[in-house]
Amino acid sequence: MTRWFASFAAALALTACVTINVYFPAAEAREAAREFVDDVIGQDGAEPPAPTPPGGMASRGGGFHPLMLLGISTAHAQSPDITIRTPAIEAIRSRMAERFRGTLAPHFDSGALGFTSAGEVTVREAGSIPMPQRAQVNQAVAEQNRDARAVYREIAVANGHPEWEGQIRDVFAQQWVQRARAGWWYQDKGGGWRQK
Repeated sequence: MTRWFASFAAALALTACVTINVYFPAAEAREAAREFVDDVIGQDGAEPPAPTPPGGMASRGGGFHPLMLLGISTAHAQSPDITIRTPAIEAIRSRMAERFRGTLAPHFDSGALGFTSAGEVTVREAGSIPMPQRAQVNQAVAEQNRDARAVYREIAVANGHPEWEGQIRDVFAQQWVQRARAGWWYQDKGGGWRQK
């Protein structure tokens, strides 16, 4: 009986030390990406972003979690919020919005540019860009893509999960397409071009 009790106590102690893996918070990432994309492309009728409390993360609130009964910390059981408000991310967002509205948007309207399935911008039809503007547009596309890659990485790092970079890129790729205006072009997962 004492042996059984000792085994039970050891198992209970081990259970209290179990760390529950934090999963990628897809819904929160979609909302954060939607907000960022709307800010960059200037989506008409976009809802204003929700205020962010000090510290840069949206508050989830505390409360009781069933794992507390086992003495397991719930910090590992709850999914983290996705923050997109850090000085580095804000600087990138500002550059991307200025570049998009100043140089890229008219070429999305003409069909010359499109969103790739990797969450970047590409020249889809160079002949639709007037010759005197091609160098400027190509440079703007390269800079926009460099900033897009940087923001995906920065968001993952700002949230303490650099391993999420690929998932964040995928979520953003979907949001660029979903928030695109009618008539803009995008790549499907197979690499084919479609018009929204």
